[in-house]
Amino acid sequence: MIAIRPIRKDEIPAAKRVILTVAYGIFGWDGSLEDSIHYFENSDEFVDMDNLQSHYFNNGGLFLAALNDGSLIGSGAIRKLDTTTAELKRIWLLEAYHGQGIGYQLVTLLFNFARDQAYQYVRLQTSPQQIRALAFYKKLGFKEIPCYNDDNETVSMEIALMGTK
Repeated sequence: MIAIRPIRKDEIPAAKRVILTVAYGIFGWDGSLEDSIHYFENSDEFVDMDNLQSHYFNNGGLFLAALNDGSLIGSGAIRKLDTTTAELKRIWLLEAYHGQGIGYQLVTLLFNFARDQAYQYVRLQTSPQQIRALAFYKKLGFKEIPCYNDDNETVSMEIALMGTK
């Protein structure tokens, strides 16, 4: 049974493992999956997740965990960029669960939260290598926009929340 709810602090290691497992399949890093997990787990790559309260919950945001019978299989988060705009973050789902509507459920819950917080827009950034994610975001109605921070190697996208479900 799939459940989606706010992540608990003790689930952060499992969420990192899901993210790195999916990323390993996309980016094909050198070495084994376990080597990659060990390398990235304690890097600055997860500073936001290591500080959930300040980066999400205290910052007009929410971080969700998707679970299958209690095992973490995916994640999704949203946080404040400014008074009208939120940023979608950490949308990752194990490949075995793709195509089941779980990603859509995650994003729908995050959009509903964003509307409740009075955000008008949601932005995101993803790497150009994430072909499947880009197609998913475009299907949801996201449009490419100019880069909104210093990471010019990513694809920036935005959606207006009015009219989305």
